[in-house]
Amino acid sequence: MGQFTNKKAIVLGGTSGIGLSTTQMLRDGGAEVIAGSRRECEIDGVECVQVDVLDREALSALFEKHHGFDYLVNAATGGSRAVGPFLEMDLDGFQNSFAKLWGYTNSVRLGVPHMSQTGAVVLISGYPARRWRAGTIAIGSVGGSVEAFIRLGANEIKPVRLNGVSPGLIDTPMSPLKGEERANFYQKGTSGILFHGPERRMKSPPPLSFYSKTNSLPAQLLTSTGVLLLHEFQENQQTPKRRYSGAQCRVALSPYRLG
Repeated sequence: MGQFTNKKAIVLGGTSGIGLSTTQMLRDGGAEVIAGSRRECEIDGVECVQVDVLDREALSALFEKHHGFDYLVNAATGGSRAVGPFLEMDLDGFQNSFAKLWGYTNSVRLGVPHMSQTGAVVLISGYPARRWRAGTIAIGSVGGSVEAFIRLGANEIKPVRLNGVSPGLIDTPMSPLKGEERANFYQKGTSGILFHGPERRMKSPPPLSFYSKTNSLPAQLLTSTGVLLLHEFQENQQTPKRRYSGAQCRVALSPYRLG
């Protein structure tokens, strides 16, 4: 019997990259999985639905149909993201990058009321939220907003948990690189990062512990270096009551990844 037997999960953005890998992990663990995407898809053993995370009516219908589900994972970007030097950046492009945040807030606001009280939500941030890299200010600003939303929103949706994964460089179909150039780029860019398979490409889903009801703290943020930051907010306070990091809070990283 798998770890997720008799559980139901909805994975938005669940047809590529980390989202697809999470879909497969949950399916292989015994869960009933619904993978949502803007495009059509076919994944063995998974129900695929076309849905846009910015379409609130469609999201509401999806969550209502699967009322009582256990896990909500949102790995959808919501649309295009602006990259490049900030002082040369198109401001409309910068603003449009926040579609990811709107998609996340839509899914949490509309999805949590239909979830099991022992359920968990997992959102995806990224290393630019905490480490500057040329050309990623828009992406980092969105990621920082996502992480703030996780920390602050977790106390309001308890007992459902709100968790975040902040990966490093991600190997996804969005990359325009090909062949040896692509392999060298990811090999160099992800050296020293714990979330990788033999090729050091970050395609792993959130670790299994993020879906386990044994996690009592309402908010967690797992970073690309394997450090787990745990936050438990007291009502009417803006600072964490507890914060742990380093080896003390290491979790078993999932071995699942795309080939």
